[in-house]
Formats: sequence, structure tokens, C-alpha cells
Amino acid sequence: MLSDQAVVQRLSEITGSDRVAVSDEAKAPFLTDWRGRYSGKALAVLHPGSVEEVASAVRICAEEGIAMVPQGGNTGLCGGATPLQSGRSVVINLSRLNRVRSVDAANNTMVAEAGCTLAAVQAAAEGIDRLFPLSLAAEGSCEIGGNLSTNAGGVQVLRYGNTRDLVLGVEVVLPDGRIWSGLNGLRKNNTGYDLKQLFIGAEGTLGIITAAVLKLFPQPRARATAWVDVVDPQAAVALLNALQRSCGDRVTAFEIVAREALGLVLRHMPDAHAPFETPGPWSVLIELSDTVEGAGLDALLERELGAAFEAGLVIDAAVAGSLAQAAALWTLRESISEAQRIEGISIKHDISVPVSRIPEFLERARAALLDRWPDARIVAFGHIGDGNLHYNLSKSDAIDNHAFIERTEEINRVVHDLVMDLGGSISAEHGLGQLKREEIRRYKSEVELELMRTLKAAFDPHGLMNPGKVI
Repeated sequence: MLSDQAVVQRLSEITGSDRVAVSDEAKAPFLTDWRGRYSGKALAVLHPGSVEEVASAVRICAEEGIAMVPQGGNTGLCGGATPLQSGRSVVINLSRLNRVRSVDAANNTMVAEAGCTLAAVQAAAEGIDRLFPLSLAAEGSCEIGGNLSTNAGGVQVLRYGNTRDLVLGVEVVLPDGRIWSGLNGLRKNNTGYDLKQLFIGAEGTLGIITAAVLKLFPQPRARATAWVDVVDPQAAVALLNALQRSCGDRVTAFEIVAREALGLVLRHMPDAHAPFETPGPWSVLIELSDTVEGAGLDALLERELGAAFEAGLVIDAAVAGSLAQAAALWTLRESISEAQRIEGISIKHDISVPVSRIPEFLERARAALLDRWPDARIVAFGHIGDGNLHYNLSKSDAIDNHAFIERTEEINRVVHDLVMDLGGSISAEHGLGQLKREEIRRYKSEVELELMRTLKAAFDPHGLMNPGKVI
């Protein structure tokens, strides 16, 4: 077995020494997650520039028994791209694999490398008058490889589906260094197991995604956006159902924001302005879209909101009168995570339940948590249209909050047990990473866990691919 120094030297020969970070200062940005919750150690941080370089590096690590941690934009929320504190590992950062290899407008597909930012993919699609609909607050810095590895969701799942619904093929470096090129743009390919789906959502534990064939869609020509204060979450669900009955799949996004979440944005984001003088207890951000110009979406949305007001569901509503106004409303929603980060550490939950049971979850969870921690601050927001809520807890005082965070396991038990009682999931779109690796064992059946372990052992028998994550 080679010494650590000899391994780093061999890796340097693959990419060039200027593409291998070995000093503590150079490695530091890649060894801590975005939230600052997890930090780890690595022999080096490698920056390969091609799939062949990734494969060569993986072969060396596999031969020498060194763990590999795939990493993209490092914007994850569960520590999935952060190395562990123990063990020999190499971080393989894919940001230099940032080419759009091809676009096929007639087939509505694009082949993009893993290091392309989501914003760059969106721009490339727009350049051929197409839409890549995955949309996240971190789209300027998150990368496609990470989006696929976590099966990212975002604000347009309601209409277009999660990331796995937007992928037709992938290219993967396997744990032994072989390259599997499954980059086909076929909608129909009934020739056995759908292998690409094993790697989407696997968080780099079965292999390293280096490129993908992405589905593209027609560009919307008309949009209508509104910020609406509603009386309660039950009213929000009723409004969603009414809009879907009248507008069908033109309902592109339907987000819910609790007053506490909006308050953090107004406190910490200098350009944020409340839509109404007195914010309501709950707000929803609605977007309709259509590929037909002049589709009359503003009038349609105003009509439905008027009916909802008459029915006692809506307190107040503001329909954006311009693109700038629509962007300002979306900025309120997309700034919540950043405002929370500025405020301090919170106990985060990325959960999903059936849409019909969201009001019950919010009511029961709030009652159970405040009964035990009466001064807890609950910040709830998320994608109510697809049943995904971000449900976060903290205390406003920093000293009290530190002690509160130490009760994470107890608080998780309250939230997660309720989620499972309602037929939900404790991870809707952020993945498991390190954060929920042990927690998931409480809620998956032994059969499911055994199947996952069997897959892991088959692909990665030596456990070198992103160890300590998922399973």
C-alpha cells in the first residue's frame, strides 16, 4: 500500500499538481458543508477536468483503499458531500466538468456535465428556446451532479416532477473506476433494469455521476404570479384544489410561507419588502404558466382569487403587475433559507406528507412541540403543492438555542413519528447524507434496508464510495 504522500503524488500526475489541493488552507472550503454543521478531513481535494480523469483517480483510490467523496457546488443541507472526520479520504470535486456537451432541440434534450451549475443549464436551455424546469434557491451555485445525486425537488415539482423525472440517461464512474455511459436520449427503452435510477438519489454512494441527459420543455410565454395571505393551511389546500380544477397543469408552483418565515426574511434581507402592511398568519406564492402568449392568466388568477375571497379562504392578495414585481415576490420565498442561516442554527426537517394531510401535520406538530418547548420558534415553509414542507425549529436567544439544539433527537422523534403516522417521508428533497443516516433506520422496514445494503455491497463491496452517508 502506498503512503498518503505517494497517493497524492499519483493523483497529481492525473490532473496536474495545481488541481490537487493539499494544504489546510486550500482544502478548507471543501471540507465543511454549507450550513457549517459538518466538517471533515481529507488527504486532498481533487479537481479533475474530464470523466477520464475522474475514472483514473477512482482507480487509484480503489487500489489503495482510500474513501472517495464526490462533491459539486457544496450547497447540500445534510452533509452528504462532506468527508468524515475519521479515515483516509479524497474529495473529488466535479466543478471543472462544466460543459454542455450537446443540445438536441428536436428531441428536447441536453447532455450536461455534472459540474454545470443549475443556472448554466437553465441558460443553455433558454438559448434554444427551451425550459429546464428544475428551480432551486441555490441554482446559481448548486451543480447538476449534486441535483441528481440528491434527487432535488424545488418549486416546480408540482408540474414537472422531481429531478429523477427530468433525466433520460447518465454517465457514471463506478467505484472500481470503470465508466458506464448510459447517455441516451430515449423516452422509451424497455431493455431491462433502469440503471440510471439507481444512481439518482444515491448521493454518490454507488458511483460518481459525471454527466446526464436532461429533458427540456417548451418555454412558457405567459406567467401570472401572486402572493396571497390565507386564513390557515386548510384554506391553502382548498385554494390549491380550486386552482387545479380551473387551471389544470398551468399551476406551476404553489408555495406556503408561515408568518415566522417571512419575518426572518424581512429582518435579515435588506431589500425585502412585505407584500402587505400587516402579514397574515400564512401566505401562499402562486405561479401559473402557459406556452401560449396572451393566455389571460392574470385575469384567470384574479377570478379564482376573488372566488376564494368570497368563500372566506383568502385574507388579501397581490397579483404581480410586472416581471420585476414577480421576481420580488419570488425573492421573498427563495431568501428564507439564507435568512435562517444568518439567524443561526436551527433543527431542520425536510418532510413530506400527502397534500391533504398538511394541515393536520402542522396543527398536531405545533401542539406537540409547544407543549414540551413553549418558547420554541417554528419556521414552516415549502412546496405545499407536492406535500413537501421545510419545518425548522430554534430559539431566538443564542444561548437558549444552543441548549435547544442539543435536544435535536427528542425533537426529531416528535416530528418524524408524526410524519410516518401520516404516511409521509422524513426526507422529501434534501437526501439523507450524514444528517439522517441513522434516523432512517427507525422508519424503513428491514426488507427495504436489506435491499439497500445488497445494492451497496454489489456496487461498492469495499465501502469506499462516500462512506458514512445514506446507509
